[in-house]
Amino acid sequence: MKNLSRSLALLGVSALALAACGSAPEEASSGSDGGGSAASSDFKACMVSDSGGFEDKSFNESGYNGLKTAESDLKIQTQTAESTDPSQFSTNIDNLVTGDCNLVFTVGFLLAPATGTAAKANSDVEFAIIDSTAQDEDGKAIEVDNVKPLSFDTAQAAYLAGYVAAGTSETGTVATYGGMQIPTVTIFMDGFADGVAKYNEVHKKDVKLLGWDKKTQKGSFTGNFEDQSKGKALSDSFYSQGADIVMPVAGPVGSGTLASAKEGKDRYVIWVDSDGYESVTDGDAKKLILTSVQKGIANSVEDVTKSAAGGKFENEPYVGTLENGGVDLAPYHDLDSKVPADLKKEVDGLKQDIIDGKITVESDASPQNLG
Repeated sequence: MKNLSRSLALLGVSALALAACGSAPEEASSGSDGGGSAASSDFKACMVSDSGGFEDKSFNESGYNGLKTAESDLKIQTQTAESTDPSQFSTNIDNLVTGDCNLVFTVGFLLAPATGTAAKANSDVEFAIIDSTAQDEDGKAIEVDNVKPLSFDTAQAAYLAGYVAAGTSETGTVATYGGMQIPTVTIFMDGFADGVAKYNEVHKKDVKLLGWDKKTQKGSFTGNFEDQSKGKALSDSFYSQGADIVMPVAGPVGSGTLASAKEGKDRYVIWVDSDGYESVTDGDAKKLILTSVQKGIANSVEDVTKSAAGGKFENEPYVGTLENGGVDLAPYHDLDSKVPADLKKEVDGLKQDIIDGKITVESDASPQNLG
């Protein structure tokens, strides 16, 4: 039955795409956005974004880039559905399933329940969810045969970012905040807090961290991943309180932090998910990005697609770490000279200590603690 569907897809990709668009929410976009003339395989990989959209300069965009790379390298078909509101998640997934997708990526923790429901209802379709496991309707993590979780222990790389921030700060105050208080956000903030604390321990300093208390798990959040004005207002507050480096963990909302940093002198930003220096198009803003806590989302999407297209899909969870290159600290780019050579050596040493197991970066939100 599936082979028949694939054959039909070769004969009528456009028609299927139109059918998918017809049943999508009005605000969502969905289309066969590539692979058409270049595709030589009937395998079709698809992706649903979270409400941040595919141009968020963050994890959605990283996933999209991985899908497009797979499309080009593997000569497969692709289709995407961009969500602008959480209410669209289930419909967008269903549209892609109806669009004869063989593999559906869902991007983000908030899509976990919708992914679990769709996967159980469509056992002949393979799914991979980025930044989470599948969940049941009550939000409980579940293992499903046709769902591969792609998770990232970002606390490890954020630990290095916190250490760099503390060692680079000229005011002795740094800050972080999140979009929503969910595990894939707080894991960054936990690691960042531990990195600052480690710097203070090693150097007998008292660099302050605004926006997050790891012990109480309380801090600053904008409440969504879309409203950049809230990110700017929160960042304005942090900078006015003396912070000179802010790490937003908020997807597109982080652009509000860049806008705030541009308005003052000696204000810097640590980006997350992707290398912000490479993904941010504003030339004046990217110069203010000290470094980024990166996830290897694009590579993992390409790898899973390659396996699935070759008939080797497995539901074994993937966890990106410093050891396997699934998470890392980005280069310092234009601000390389701002980071002292000795500090760079310390960071390199800490990275190796984490890889060797001499340092364990702990977070309740780490993939191994979420089941």
